[in-house]
Amino acid sequence: MSIEKTSTPAGDAAAVNPEAAPGAGVAVDPRLLVREQGLAGYVGEFKRKMKAGDLGSMPVVVGLIVIWIIFQSLNSNFLTAGNLSDISVAMVGTGMIAVGIVFVLLLGEIDLSVGSLSGVAGATFAVLNITHGMNEVLAFVLAILTGTVAGAIQGFFFAKIGVPAFAVTLAGLLFWNGLMLKVLGDNGTINLNSDGLVANLTSYYFSDVAAAYGLAAVVTVLFFVSSFLGNKRRDAAGVPSKPLSEIILRTVLLGLVSFAVAIVFNQYKGLPLAVVIFVAVLFVTDFVLRRTAYGRKVFALGGSVEASRRAGINVDLVRISVFAISGTFAALGGLFIASKIASANQGAGGGDLLMNAIAAAVIGGTSLFGGRGRTWNALLGVLVIVSIQYGLALQGIPSPVQYMITGGVLLATVVIDAVTRKTQKSAGRA
Repeated sequence: MSIEKTSTPAGDAAAVNPEAAPGAGVAVDPRLLVREQGLAGYVGEFKRKMKAGDLGSMPVVVGLIVIWIIFQSLNSNFLTAGNLSDISVAMVGTGMIAVGIVFVLLLGEIDLSVGSLSGVAGATFAVLNITHGMNEVLAFVLAILTGTVAGAIQGFFFAKIGVPAFAVTLAGLLFWNGLMLKVLGDNGTINLNSDGLVANLTSYYFSDVAAAYGLAAVVTVLFFVSSFLGNKRRDAAGVPSKPLSEIILRTVLLGLVSFAVAIVFNQYKGLPLAVVIFVAVLFVTDFVLRRTAYGRKVFALGGSVEASRRAGINVDLVRISVFAISGTFAALGGLFIASKIASANQGAGGGDLLMNAIAAAVIGGTSLFGGRGRTWNALLGVLVIVSIQYGLALQGIPSPVQYMITGGVLLATVVIDAVTRKTQKSAGRA
């Protein structure tokens, strides 16, 4: 088994010759079908995906739309520009942590320490900057590095010593939470500078309308260029590629959504800095996973560790690096959360943060069984979770009920993931 084949996401698989497995129901690349059968080819491929349970992010998008319609019908304030802008800022902290969780889930593993690590990062920054007067930028970098180092240590125990990731990170959850309490000291709460670097992460808005429209244009152009260049590479390699008409259609749809979001932002305070950073992180991490050799190795490990090892992949190094990445994004998310509440306190990283971060990755479409997912799944998942939280809050639903509803949504998603995996196995696509 070659590295390229095992590590490439399923959507990029080359077309398969139906004659190679008579009567086996082999999937044919839709890029080839559309050239041979036109629109009918897409319709047939969609039906096949329905039967195989391979619909990607479509169910999540449909679910998000349904959630918004329900809450808007219950409270007309839900889809106001102010509420949607608040949702977009509130989701960034958890979303950052979920991005790191996506990397770990792609290996088929789990990281239970991310909530505690996020609290450690916030406490570290507050103590260094506020208590000891360290430069904000240096304190910020050191706070991020605490997450990176902590994640790498956990990855070492998992990859080199052979301790299960569940056990290592469960121990980390307790250890890092204790370290956070120790760092904060007896006071327990340190207020951040309201005009400082971290505080501005969630409080700063680009008030010029050109900023939101500019970001929408950049996102749309980057998508088109990435898709077009990807097609050129596929053509050069002699494998099926999407027709230009499909790329243009997808770009137009993305552009409509992007500019609609820009209009909403401009009706309130403007474009939030937190959203700009989050979108940039999603673009970069998606590129790393889908367009680099490192990303292909991560997917390969999620598919088969033994096959990856035989293909020459340094399994231990990739595993350690993935947990270091998870720790890094946990720390970054913790700083956004500290920014949102303008302080570092003993409750940071606790509550439902860990479960929400994991749920965001899974609800967004990342498989718990490894080998399938994208960092953009974190965006979809956290949008669903935060939308539910804000919608229930507008209805005056108490927190215990919110926990139960969020848990029910997560359970339903995991069940769907398990059923989908079984369906794909029966269809010969596992």
